[in-house]
Amino acid sequence: MKTYTAKPSDIEKGWTLIDADGLVLGRLASEIAMRLRGKHKATFTPHMDMGDHVVVVNAEKVLLTGRKRENKIYYWHTGYPGGIKDRTARQLLEGKHPERVIEAAVKRMMPGGPLTRQQMRNLKIYAGAEHPHEAQAPEALDFASANVKNARRV
Repeated sequence: MKTYTAKPSDIEKGWTLIDADGLVLGRLASEIAMRLRGKHKATFTPHMDMGDHVVVVNAEKVLLTGRKRENKIYYWHTGYPGGIKDRTARQLLEGKHPERVIEAAVKRMMPGGPLTRQQMRNLKIYAGAEHPHEAQAPEALDFASANVKNARRV
């Protein structure tokens, strides 16, 4: 028995639409990471970009469980001495770019390297309900109904 390896001509990339309204961040990020890599397909090949394009809308309405909204801190460094900065998840979600919370969660669930950077370009996140990818006819994914824990009722 031989191991199957997909060729570039065998790869079919689809479009998936996910509405993040009321979904739990970590569970949503793991599903997005799996779809970006292509692990949901039977023909998954680890060294090929065979994942789908994923469009996420309503990123500002994503939920964090427990006290993570106030206690989870995102750090970055400016490059200058003493230049470490931080923001809480609440500040990011209420700020100008709430989609960066989902982007950071997904990026940290990917393996890293040049292939991951290429796959992350297939992720489109929008804070509101509107997106410019209607022409690609993305298939809507009802992630909330897959498991009771995927969505929280507030």
